[in-house]
Amino acid sequence: MTTQHVDNTTGQIDFVGAGPGDPELLTVAALRAFEAADVVLHDRLISDEVLILAGASAKLVDVGKAGFGPSWDQGDINDLLVAHGQNGNRVVRLKSGDPTVFGRLDEEIEAVEAAGLSWSIVPGITAASAAVAGIGQSLTRRGRNSSIRFLTGHDMKGFADHDWAALARRGEVAAIYMGKKSARFIQGRLIMHGAVRNTPITLVENASRPDQRVLATTLDRLPADLAQADMNGPALTLYGLAPREAVQALTEFNKEHA
Repeated sequence: MTTQHVDNTTGQIDFVGAGPGDPELLTVAALRAFEAADVVLHDRLISDEVLILAGASAKLVDVGKAGFGPSWDQGDINDLLVAHGQNGNRVVRLKSGDPTVFGRLDEEIEAVEAAGLSWSIVPGITAASAAVAGIGQSLTRRGRNSSIRFLTGHDMKGFADHDWAALARRGEVAAIYMGKKSARFIQGRLIMHGAVRNTPITLVENASRPDQRVLATTLDRLPADLAQADMNGPALTLYGLAPREAVQALTEFNKEHA
């Protein structure tokens, strides 16, 4: 299902969620928008398997951003969106995961609206959903956590600050996006606010893709284990969750030694 704002203009901008990387996880609406596009402005993390599904005549433009690295300026992306739309093109702004989650969607919609262009939002499967599915867990569970936090590891000012005291409580669960480079910062803030050092943490690299990797660790070992794993792809950090098989093994061990 899409949400849509339409004006009487020739161009159309579709903000489309590409999902976590597996092309089979694209929605039907996303695929239709993708195939109809004249121009696709895509994030750096979009997989080649998804990009190949664009219409044969579509122009692909990489406008990716890299945390603490070379990136397109947001203003330039906005200008490019508007320029292609004003030229009468059907433009897909293809974002990794879901465009409404850490996708700077509002800034781009505001630019498009100011130019009088039509736009729509096509939601996608966010990385947290794919990552937690990859370890056989759920983001919420009765008796464990009735809420889930979606956090970013860094923002425009650097490492992002959060309500660490609340997150440090037992049973809390969070999905941390862009958290690899800020792992030591996150560890320090949580321990400072009383988090238990053996709190489980799972990192899922390239969630849903054939090269998916899972690193199960704890808050205490997080920076060291992450450095040793040498994860180079996009990774989602699941705070407070361990892979299901690890939980089951620990449960059986506790039963045997009770």
